[in-house]
Amino acid sequence: MKKWILNNQLYIAGAITGAVAGYLYYANIGCVTGTCMITSQPVNSTLYFALLGALLFGLFKKDKHGKPSNQ
Repeated sequence: MKKWILNNQLYIAGAITGAVAGYLYYANIGCVTGTCMITSQPVNSTLYFALLGALLFGLFKKDKHGKPSNQ
């Protein structure tokens, strides 16, 4: 488990950052009418932004040779 966490710490940090940002977005901006699929409920907003944060931070992950993993 510890090895998995160390290998994926960038994704985990992105997910945590995104989740915090998603909840703050819901709390401060949100959806006035309640018809927005993502921002009308705090769980939806938090999970959606957590996924986006993990994907965004994953862009910066490098392989073992120091190159970005997408090259």
